[in-house]
Amino acid sequence: MNFSEQLKARWAVLGMRERRMVIAAIALVALALLWWIALAPALRTLAAAPAEHARLDAELQQMATLQNRAKALQSQPRLARDDALRALETSVRDGLGVANAQLMTAGGDGAATVTLRGAPAQGLAQWIAQARGNAHAVPREVHLTRAPVAPPPPGAKPAPATPDQPPQPRWDGTLVMALPAPR
Repeated sequence: MNFSEQLKARWAVLGMRERRMVIAAIALVALALLWWIALAPALRTLAAAPAEHARLDAELQQMATLQNRAKALQSQPRLARDDALRALETSVRDGLGVANAQLMTAGGDGAATVTLRGAPAQGLAQWIAQARGNAHAVPREVHLTRAPVAPPPPGAKPAPATPDQPPQPRWDGTLVMALPAPR
């Protein structure tokens, strides 16, 4: 006697009330499986869709902004290496200051090394953008460490640290800037 014949025999023995309860239990299990396998994941995806759509729209906008910035940089006229080096020297002097940075040029590898000593983070970020735009120089290698907070000069009163204005981070280290290739 195979399994299906055994089920038919047991089904025939059950009373009407017991048959209804078995049918109800099977229907309940089928509904639960339908919910867990088909409906719940689809409803979760549907509920998360607006947030995911907004995140992807923001990412697409950022990508379009980066694409426009890249096109603008590509459309700029090429600088000669000497002009780029002069522009980089000016940006180091004006943007970072001689107290915070020193520029050294290397041999023929088309790079310049900027050594930083306690350069403010905000000024460094602005300088990198300026060096990229004016001198067409991009960071090729960066080795930075956070500089210790400098004590105030003798006789000066230390500024109170407030949660609204934490001390500005400063950086020590080197940046190797790739200059445009010679024409």
